[in-house]
Amino acid sequence: MAFIVIIPARLASTRLPNKPLADLGGKPMVVRVAEQALLSGAARVIVATDHASIRDACAAHGVEVCMTRSDHPSGTDRIAEVARTLSLPPDAVVVNLQGDEPLIDPALLAACAAQISAAVPMATCAHPLHDVLEAFNPNVVKVVLDKANRALYFSRATIPWHRDGFAQSKDSLPAGYVPLRHIGLYAYSNAFLQTYPTLSASPLEAIEALEQLRVLWHGYAIAVHVTDSAPAAGVDTPEDLERVQAHYRHAT
Repeated sequence: MAFIVIIPARLASTRLPNKPLADLGGKPMVVRVAEQALLSGAARVIVATDHASIRDACAAHGVEVCMTRSDHPSGTDRIAEVARTLSLPPDAVVVNLQGDEPLIDPALLAACAAQISAAVPMATCAHPLHDVLEAFNPNVVKVVLDKANRALYFSRATIPWHRDGFAQSKDSLPAGYVPLRHIGLYAYSNAFLQTYPTLSASPLEAIEALEQLRVLWHGYAIAVHVTDSAPAAGVDTPEDLERVQAHYRHAT
């Protein structure tokens, strides 16, 4: 399936100021993310930003960039503006890749994009959880699926709840019980991408602090590609940055 990748990138970050421009083996992080995305087979990879320094860094390394407004409430709104600017057709498939995922598996982008169809306008990914601590960690978002691998619900709670197994012990996962961890990678048809910012917030979204619940609340389907293992972690903290910088030092 033909698809394009749009990478929203902002300088503002509470824990890591100027994160998109952090040096990773001689290149800014946002450039490294774009290079990974190009390995996915995407027809185009575009960085969406409202800051000149990110634009200039991308231009210096031959990465396509599109300037956007600075008042977008989310990265999804930002990439929707880019899709409008590019006059993409309604059935174009757009992958939303965060600008702090320099080690993302390119194949995961293509697999996510391939889930989009006329009946399913949005897709994401998940992987099996095998650690009981992660299963009970509210910072680890879980998802349950129907028989067609479409999302039934996303939650910070431990879902599905293994009634009998957890009644006996919560120190380990019950035999045969494999919850799924949500991976924050998304694909959309352009028609739905333009609709998404117009959807009103849902009560579930406010309770769980999970924006994707807005989509389910309004009755749209979300396909979920399940991969065997967890992808490489993104960069959220100074410790994450040190880990990824070490990766690039060893890779060169």
